[in-house]
Amino acid sequence: MKTTTKIVTISLLFCVLLASCQSTAKSQADTKEPEDRSQPQSENQAQEPQANDENMLVVSLSPPKINLDPLHTFTSTEAQIYTAIYEGLVTYHPFTLEPMPAVAEYWEISSDRKTYRFHIRESARYWNGDQVEPEHFRDTWLVLINPANPGEYGSLLDIIKGARDYRLGLNDDPTSVGITVPEPGILQVELEKPAPHFLKILCHHSFSPLHPKMLEVKDWSNMTTVLGNGPFTIVESNDTEMVLKKNQLYWDSNAVHLDGIKIVYSDDGKWAARSIDNGTLHWAEGNVDFDVLENKEAMILNPVFSTTYFFFSSSPSQSESYNNPQLRRALGLLVPWDEVRNTQYMYLPTDTLVPQISSYPTVHGITATDSETAMKLLDEAGFSDGKGLPEIKFLIPEGTEAQRIADLMAEAWRKALGVKVTIESAGFGDYYERIKNEDFTLGVLTWVGDFADPLSFLQMWTSDAALNVGKYHNDRYDAMVSEAATEENEIERYKEMATAEQLLLDDATVLPIKHAPAFNIIDLDRVRGWFPNPLDIHPFKYLEFEQFILPDGAV
Repeated sequence: MKTTTKIVTISLLFCVLLASCQSTAKSQADTKEPEDRSQPQSENQAQEPQANDENMLVVSLSPPKINLDPLHTFTSTEAQIYTAIYEGLVTYHPFTLEPMPAVAEYWEISSDRKTYRFHIRESARYWNGDQVEPEHFRDTWLVLINPANPGEYGSLLDIIKGARDYRLGLNDDPTSVGITVPEPGILQVELEKPAPHFLKILCHHSFSPLHPKMLEVKDWSNMTTVLGNGPFTIVESNDTEMVLKKNQLYWDSNAVHLDGIKIVYSDDGKWAARSIDNGTLHWAEGNVDFDVLENKEAMILNPVFSTTYFFFSSSPSQSESYNNPQLRRALGLLVPWDEVRNTQYMYLPTDTLVPQISSYPTVHGITATDSETAMKLLDEAGFSDGKGLPEIKFLIPEGTEAQRIADLMAEAWRKALGVKVTIESAGFGDYYERIKNEDFTLGVLTWVGDFADPLSFLQMWTSDAALNVGKYHNDRYDAMVSEAATEENEIERYKEMATAEQLLLDDATVLPIKHAPAFNIIDLDRVRGWFPNPLDIHPFKYLEFEQFILPDGAV
């Protein structure tokens, strides 16, 4: 949204649609997402479908660098594409997002709820015809948690017996991890304690199996295709588009109705609007010029399980000063929150990290400026009136909204404390890599939950989580989240997680800004199987074109 006019228009639309849409969630930085690239050739090459094929879905996504390695991924653009090319033990229901059987035909859970036995389909195949084996899951997951190069989501498997110690290098024996193949066709997983969210986690693409040949690949950066096991195969992939065709070897190919998918990477809002109107583009994720768009009924806005927040880096290489919760909170109390969270610029301003969930207790972040308390905290932290404060460095993605908020914060701190503040922006394709590898004082992210549970927002802040790019470390917080992860009573789980979230907010580690809605343009009279949902994830497998049936006697 580049103008105030558009923001007001869409805000009115949001109020109308909110009542009819389900609640929400998934991840991105500010308003766009990063990028990457990838390639060993599939052994099942096919002719490229033509763009005018009647049964080819054409989709527009923001230009990313697509990383085809599901073990090292961070963006929601990649998550959407992975629904076409990879598949795990279970998959998302397209409407409820509850786990559904996928490569696992069914599973058994022990009476103590700590052992899962997944029965792998004999008909599950990779694109080259090789059978998907339970050993492939075991070996892929062990690579995901390998301490030499752990995947971003590897810490979600810490609930498996021995997984955390192996991931952290405290035990170098992979056979000590509770992921085994006790007999042909069976993957057995033993948990440390019962975990109600375990199956939901497994819907995530990071837990899909990789073909043994793919596990041998060390550098995915220049790959343009893979050897996947999903419902579609990659025909072509470059900087401007990805073309996929239906995988005839897919175990459930009869349920896949599209012949192919063409994904176009574009930020041209006028082109997207015209293409939606003339029917050559079927689905656009944001980036549409609404003033040009004629088919306003194709606009779908729904709340998402998502939060945009600024956060302090606690990296050991950062100044020790900003690892002090008193100092961070003092800075937070000097921010002009009424301007930052102005509804002229956002739909759902918030002071909390976890989006609203039924039965989740109320928590409170910093809601207003309080200069008097801020100065007392600064004095207690040893920086009376801001004297001696080290430079504050923002690292933000390119975009007017992140820049607007960083400018407001910087000006407030310069004026009140005389501290030096710099703001550096990075292109969307580079931003995630930079915040993972560079020094900064404050960064910003939009995080969309990977499963519809508060843990998706809280576990990433535990001290040993690969997703903890801010390097936050608090033993008390770690203990709270660990306890909540294995608590079976939902009310008690939520209480423990809310207490942990309150600690994050009190420490001012996280400064929440808004809950971001999902915005899609899709003609649901033309496309079936697409539903607004809390994660804004729409498995390609279920999408199809509406079939128009002529009445009897019509020619």
